[in-house]
Amino acid sequence: MCELLWSDPMEANGRTTSKRGIGCQFGPDVTERFCKANGLDYIIRSHEVKDNGYELAHNDRCVTVFSAPNYCDTMHNRGAFITLIGKRKPDPMKPSFTVFSEVPHPDVRPMAYVNPFLSLFM
Repeated sequence: MCELLWSDPMEANGRTTSKRGIGCQFGPDVTERFCKANGLDYIIRSHEVKDNGYELAHNDRCVTVFSAPNYCDTMHNRGAFITLIGKRKPDPMKPSFTVFSEVPHPDVRPMAYVNPFLSLFM
């Protein structure tokens, strides 16, 4: 499961260890083989910050979507979500991306929204 969740695309062909220390990095040849073997048009993944909220790699067959704008209040990235348009057969569904920026945080103390009882002690 870790390989599936934490692996990242790279530009070079093949596979190598990940800079994250978990999972691996995989090239366009790996994406191509995986998609063909599993009858997929592309892979949609996440868990990697992208400046514009999304990124297409590996001849547009590896799509990264990251929905948290200004990740950890430090990354200054935009967020995005994907909508698949069309019917599956005979042509692949086309991805459409909605990109958005961060909004101000509500004026709520940390964890106060989880349990109203906790706010008595904060």
